[in-house]
Amino acid sequence: MATEKSQQVNTPPSTEGIGIPHVHWYERLNVLNVTFIIFILAVIYSGSALHGSDRDLDYFSNLLRFAGQFIPPDFTVLNQTLVSLLETVQIAVVATFFALFISFIFALGAAQNISPRWLVGITRMLLNAIRTIPSLIWALIAVAVVGANPLAGVIALTFYSVGYLGKFFSEAFESSDIENAKALRSLGADPIQAFQYGLWPHAKPLIWSYSIWMLEYNIRSASIIGYVGAGGIGLQLYTYQEFHQWNKFATVLICILIVVSILDFLGEGIRRKIAKKVSRRPLAD
Repeated sequence: MATEKSQQVNTPPSTEGIGIPHVHWYERLNVLNVTFIIFILAVIYSGSALHGSDRDLDYFSNLLRFAGQFIPPDFTVLNQTLVSLLETVQIAVVATFFALFISFIFALGAAQNISPRWLVGITRMLLNAIRTIPSLIWALIAVAVVGANPLAGVIALTFYSVGYLGKFFSEAFESSDIENAKALRSLGADPIQAFQYGLWPHAKPLIWSYSIWMLEYNIRSASIIGYVGAGGIGLQLYTYQEFHQWNKFATVLICILIVVSILDFLGEGIRRKIAKKVSRRPLAD
């Protein structure tokens, strides 16, 4: 009797009669799968872009020969590089600062769970128009208006950053639960309090993460817009490239890499602390 009970207990349940439900192929065509299929088709269609020149070139040898000109770096230009790099960082910091405030306003107008539909459409169209223009073109426009100086770089990167941060911030607000803010409003909170305690705590980690990323990106962009006279270390890069002084070019790249890496490590630590604080106090700022 005990043996029969133990056999019944240890016997795995039968899967007879249990099958995987059949799903028709057209039922799998959700938005994600259709988008992926379209992307794969676009990749196949765009494969012709891999066609190189008709010349018989040894690409690997060309790469090794070109890379060899960067080694060893020429550190005799280090002092001049550090001065230009400091100006580059200043341009990026000031531009990011201005862009944060402007983007925050645009984001409120572009978030579907905050603003009316007509305002969302207008704001998003404006942000799309700003993003359409590359940072180098913004720099050309700024240089034409205010001349070749660091102010042109600040103006160019401010406009360029607004196009992206406005979009990212609005998505951060849309990912937050608006019901918390509505509940606070029903309890008598004013709009600012409802935003501060109901919406902002959830969007804050994303917004700070995007802001730090934008600062890091602007440091790299500020290194490029100097090519057209918008200040920063770009003028050095342009000069070394024109005279094929690649070992000096390498020194500039190393300095930029160090700054960007330090900012990346600092930003990662800040993002972790913000996320931990918000998870512990979801309704506190």
